[in-house]
Amino acid sequence: MKHVQDTTTLYNGVKMPWLGFGVFKVKDGEEVVEAVKTAIQAGYRSIDTAKAYNNETGVAQGIRESGIAREDLFITTKVWNGDQGYESTLAAFEASMERLELEYMDLYLIHWPVKGKYKDTWRALEKLHKEGRIRAIGVSNFQIHHLEDLMTEATIKPAVNQVELHPLLIQTELREYCSKHQIQIEAWSPLGQGHLLEHPLLQDIAAKYSKSPAQVILRWDLQNGIVTIPKSVTPQRIRENADLYDFELTTEEVERISQLNENKRFGSDPDNFNF
Repeated sequence: MKHVQDTTTLYNGVKMPWLGFGVFKVKDGEEVVEAVKTAIQAGYRSIDTAKAYNNETGVAQGIRESGIAREDLFITTKVWNGDQGYESTLAAFEASMERLELEYMDLYLIHWPVKGKYKDTWRALEKLHKEGRIRAIGVSNFQIHHLEDLMTEATIKPAVNQVELHPLLIQTELREYCSKHQIQIEAWSPLGQGHLLEHPLLQDIAAKYSKSPAQVILRWDLQNGIVTIPKSVTPQRIRENADLYDFELTTEEVERISQLNENKRFGSDPDNFNF
């Protein structure tokens, strides 16, 4: 990985950037429009949104105003929990496509494993994929048992599993399972919602390379084969988070960062959520 636009190849041959720009909690309107434009100007080519973020319309405007050709971008959105089910997922997809002003989606994810719903939701994603409306389909917040259950009926396996992942929650077993089954792991909240940025180890390593702790964490993601989607609305930080390609962590540093693991979540537990 030597460049911000370097890609991993999903098992179905689709190329996905290792580094993406996340827009969770970025307000629709000017805030998200400017953030997306800044990210694209900084070299990001992957934008990750969701129906639940309520900013797909602004993301579309930012993409449009960036002037970058659609085929050079990788856009991800997600079907929300209340829309899960076969017919309702098909309708939710069309609504997202309209808001995003797209003719096809690069990656569409099931946002959470809603019990009793996600298999029907997956059938809808398979239909859309087979019709060429979506280049790759995947899941978010799925544990191993959710993936195993889904695969009892799926005809297409997920290409991506997007989960909370950072040095305090390194998800070793899940990563190994996904690697074995050629499912690309993607980290949401890769910076642990800011809780890691004051950690002495990360600050020490950052000082060695004249980088920020955030850049060290994102580099740790890349060197572990994890797609990562940091979020910021600050232009300087957006650019800084893409400046990861002029240094490399040693094997020992990667391991020391991994040893910070506490299995600590800052988001919801995929086995215990009620939304």
